[in-house]
Amino acid sequence: MRKLLAASLAFAAMLGSADAQETIKVGALYNLTGGMSSLDGPSLAGAQLAVKQINAAGGLLGKQVELIAPDGKTDQQETAKAAQRVLSEGVIVGIGQSDTTFVMAGAPLFQEKGIPFVTSGATHPKLPEWVGDHMFMTPFGDDDQSYAIADYTYDKLGARRVAVWTDNSMDFTKALSAFFTARFQQKGGEIVGTDVFMMGDTDFSAQIARLASLDPQPDAVFVSAIPSEAGLSVKQIREQGISMPILSGDGFDTELVSTVPGPELATDIYFSTHTYRADDRPEVKKFVDDYKAEYGREPENAFAPLGYDAMMLVADAIKRANSSEPAKIRDALAETRGFKAVTGEISYTRPTMVPPKPVSIVSVKNGKYTVEEIWRPESQ
Repeated sequence: MRKLLAASLAFAAMLGSADAQETIKVGALYNLTGGMSSLDGPSLAGAQLAVKQINAAGGLLGKQVELIAPDGKTDQQETAKAAQRVLSEGVIVGIGQSDTTFVMAGAPLFQEKGIPFVTSGATHPKLPEWVGDHMFMTPFGDDDQSYAIADYTYDKLGARRVAVWTDNSMDFTKALSAFFTARFQQKGGEIVGTDVFMMGDTDFSAQIARLASLDPQPDAVFVSAIPSEAGLSVKQIREQGISMPILSGDGFDTELVSTVPGPELATDIYFSTHTYRADDRPEVKKFVDDYKAEYGREPENAFAPLGYDAMMLVADAIKRANSSEPAKIRDALAETRGFKAVTGEISYTRPTMVPPKPVSIVSVKNGKYTVEEIWRPESQ
C-alpha cells in the first residue's frame, strides 16, 4: 500500500511539473485597458506574433508555446492578481509590462516562486536590483534614455534653460525627470522651473499658467508622462499658444501624441525611445513586414517590437538551456550575449544587468514622426 501511495504521489508530482505539461506556458502581464493600453496592447501583439512564429517552426522542446495574458487594467492590484493567476496556471517564465510601477506589482511574485520575469518595456535601471536575480530587462534603462534626450536638447536644439514637468505618481516618470535633470545640469544647462501632476489628470491649465509666467521663458519644457497624459499635455500646451519644444522619453512613443492634439498642434516635439523606426537592419525589416502581414497595419510604436523581442529572448534562453526548468532558463537568460533583437542587440554585461542598447531620438512635426539620430551609451 505504501509503495502504491508513493508511486501515486510521484506520478501526481510528475503531472504537475513543467516537463509533463502539454504546452510551454508563458505568462504575459499587460495592461490592455486604461492609461497604459496604447503601449501594452502593441507589446502583447508583438509577443503573440513571436509565439505564432515559434509554434509554426515546431515550438520549443518539441512542444507548442501557450501565452496566458490576463488584463492588468492599468491597476496595481489587478496586475498582482494577474501575476498570481498565471503563476497558478504553471507558467515557467513571465514577460510583459511597459512601466516600472506595474512590473513592481507583479515581478516580485515571480521572484518569490523562482520563476524568471522579462520585462518588455519597463526601463528603471534598478529593476533587477529591486526585484532580484530572476528579473531581466529587454529595454535600455531610464538613465540611458534620459541622457540621450538631455544631450540632444543641449547639443542639437541649443537649449540652455528647461522647465521640467513630472507625473509624480509613477516610478518611471520620476526617474526619467531625475536622470534628465542631472545630465542636463552636468552639461551646463539650467532647470528653471519644476511642476508635477498625477496619472489620470486631464486638466493642465495650472501647470501651463506657471510655465507661461516664467520670465524669461525657458527654451523648452520636459514633460515626463505616460501615454494617457502625453497627448493631453501637448494639446493643452499648444492650445495656449506656447510654441517652445516639448521633450520627453519613451512614454511619448504613442500615436496619442499626434492624434489627441491633431497634426497642426503636434509639432516641435522630441522624445527618446527604443531603436527601431527608420532602422535598416534585417531584423527590423522582417519584423515590420511580418507585423503588417499578421495585423494589417504598421507597428504602432517601439513597444510592439519590444514585446516581440521579450518573447524571442525567452525562447532563445529555453533553447540554450534545453530545459523547461525555471532555474535553468534563468541561468541561460543571465548568460545572454549578442542577442540580435529588433530593438537592438541585447547582452547582460553590466553589473546592473541592464542591457546597453542604442537610443533613438524621434521628432514629431505636424504629426509626422522622424528619427533624428541614434544615441549610443558609453559602455557598450
